[in-house]
Amino acid sequence: MAEAHQAVAFQFTITPEGIDLHLSYQALSQIYLSGLRSWKKRISRIKNRIIKGVYPASPSSWLFVVIAILATMYMQSDPSMGLIAKIREHLPLSLSLSAQGQTVLSVLLFSTLLWLSLILALRFCLKLLLSYHRWMFELHGRISTKTKVWATLVRLLSSRKPLLYSYQTSLPHLPVPSIKDTLERYLESVKPLLDVDGFQRMTRLAAEFEKSLGNRLQKYLKLKALWATNYVSDWWEEYVYLRSRSPIMVNSNYYGMDFLYVTPTSTQAARAGNTITALFLYRRKVNREDRIPGTVIPLCAAQCERMFNTTRTPGEETDVLQHWQDSEFVAVYHRGRYFRLWVYRAGRLLSPREIQYQIQRILDDPSPPSPGEDKLGALTAGNRTPWAQMRKQFFSSGVNKRSLDCIEKAAFFVTLDDQEEGMMGENPSVNLDRYAKSLLHGKCYDRWFDKSFSVVVYKNGKNGLNAEHSWADAPIVAHLWEFTLATDAFHLGYTADGNCKGEIEHSLPPPQRLSWDIPLQVQMQVSESLAVAQALADDVDCHVFPFREFGKGRIKKMKLSPDSFVQLALQLAYYRDRGTFCLTYEASMTRLFREGRTETVRSSSNESCAFVLALEAGEDREHCHKLLRKAAEKHQNLYRLAMTGSGIDRHLFCLYVVSKYLGVESPFLKEVLSEPWRLSTSQTPVQQMELFDLVNHPEFISLGGGFGPVADDGYGVSYIIMGEEMINFHVSCKHSCTETDSHKFGSQISQAMMDLMTLLNPDFKEATKTGS
Repeated sequence: MAEAHQAVAFQFTITPEGIDLHLSYQALSQIYLSGLRSWKKRISRIKNRIIKGVYPASPSSWLFVVIAILATMYMQSDPSMGLIAKIREHLPLSLSLSAQGQTVLSVLLFSTLLWLSLILALRFCLKLLLSYHRWMFELHGRISTKTKVWATLVRLLSSRKPLLYSYQTSLPHLPVPSIKDTLERYLESVKPLLDVDGFQRMTRLAAEFEKSLGNRLQKYLKLKALWATNYVSDWWEEYVYLRSRSPIMVNSNYYGMDFLYVTPTSTQAARAGNTITALFLYRRKVNREDRIPGTVIPLCAAQCERMFNTTRTPGEETDVLQHWQDSEFVAVYHRGRYFRLWVYRAGRLLSPREIQYQIQRILDDPSPPSPGEDKLGALTAGNRTPWAQMRKQFFSSGVNKRSLDCIEKAAFFVTLDDQEEGMMGENPSVNLDRYAKSLLHGKCYDRWFDKSFSVVVYKNGKNGLNAEHSWADAPIVAHLWEFTLATDAFHLGYTADGNCKGEIEHSLPPPQRLSWDIPLQVQMQVSESLAVAQALADDVDCHVFPFREFGKGRIKKMKLSPDSFVQLALQLAYYRDRGTFCLTYEASMTRLFREGRTETVRSSSNESCAFVLALEAGEDREHCHKLLRKAAEKHQNLYRLAMTGSGIDRHLFCLYVVSKYLGVESPFLKEVLSEPWRLSTSQTPVQQMELFDLVNHPEFISLGGGFGPVADDGYGVSYIIMGEEMINFHVSCKHSCTETDSHKFGSQISQAMMDLMTLLNPDFKEATKTGS
């Protein structure tokens, strides 16, 4: 009860002499400081709205325009060409102002209108400039004069330091490709995957679609593109993510790992303290709208808005993403108990040492879970509809609602895991695989998979995160995690004994244990959801391995794109593994456009298949070398087309959605949308290399992250090109498919990488033999 008494700002008692009032100045001080922080944030938000609202101009430029107009009027010149006089005539206050006052007011009104017009003109010019994407297709070192002029103009218009969201209104809208172009690209992409009869059949279906239904659907899509900010993103979020009724664990959520070789501290509470602090420092940057480093060109930042304080809440037919304003606490799970941990006190972010102290209190808490509490998180891991029904019936009021609100409104979720993970022990490779599975699904009940992201801190100090996919794509979360790891290790640091730095205020109230009243019906559903999730988790086969033979440095010396090189190695590995080619998905971003998310690069092309077949047939080296370079150039071109709005799959997806709204069937679209992606790939970009001093600290290498397989009989492959000499791979598939094996495929990838480099540089094989 001591905490409750401290929370009361004043007390009073009634005596015969009157009312005896007792003020708690400490509590009043806490209230004052908390309110002061709240008002500072409001003022900061208003200031940022004004700054980004007038970008690329500045608020001070208004004063410059006013002074310039007043100066010209003083010199007996009228730059308004009579408009100031017209405004003066129609002023409603003309009778109560002097002649000079009327003139000044008219000049102010005219100057403001002129200033706003100039802002709109500048913004329109910047939008036109940002719509130019031909620079991306130019060869390295051969920049055209047109692109040089474009770059100069962009620098001039954006010379002011932009905020995080300054470019939003200046970014172009995602264009709708023509039906003809999309169908031609689609047929080209499937040609190497079909036999002659199958390709002729698809060509006929595509032609029928173009002549009949296609143009009708296209008109509706163009109408949406004129009206909506982005013609893809809202439908993509709703139909691909939120309407899915299957478990989001493994199927949708993905994970990010800690450093490969080092763990900054082995003290669990200390690692949690620094990690939580670093994440809140990043949130502060987002709230202040500081320009996030690592972006050379203007990119859409809309996905950053829902990074924190966000939860995917289940519905019977569709889920909903809910976002709240700055939560000052996190939800923590440890050994079956849920806690609310306040990280702000009187408007001040607790020091890392104080957060460590609070985390240690949770770790030392001996209280057992309440009935039904320990595995409650399994509801978020199972099918969505049962969870929605349970939430509506049993978590809409009372103590369950209050506790659920604490989890859903928290800045993020933290799991204090009682396992030890990482590359350790006598068999580090197996332990890495176990580490990946732990982050991907854990025990199926010790993560809250609905949160925008959940941080996991293990007993030995290793950490990682699990991210929900609907609110944002991997590069956004990767940027957050890079900042967190770098801030934790290099900025915040630890004492010699592995504890966080900073002082402790021992009067901090302890973390609040959440209370639950879980009826038997909910406990039964928890068991059912856990069974579904456990079967899914047990079926996942993960393999994580660092490829150390070479990295992007050697690939670039061969004058090839590192991403194209890896993608061709994956095509070769898959062909050797399965004896055929498959539809391959590589994620690329479309954030050059407003509210852009992703587009698919169909990496299995005519050129890549021709190269693989030639290499496997043992054709001469020179011929294979030419085919390799041709395939790499083709892949780069496909990637550029996807990034610049000329992809295939998002356009066809939206046409399919329109057909469903209109209630019409398209055999072509139905077949296209049902094709399985047996090889789903993604590169985790390193966006803030300057934060990691790999020259002086080469051991601080990130492992990147991964995801579950998309197809039941396919592979999921994620890779991160880290530094100049390493590429980390994450491979996943399902044990239930007898034709897939993550370890075998990992070996095929490593061998394919070596074979491609040997083809490009025959001396590499000899150097490798000598080195071994």
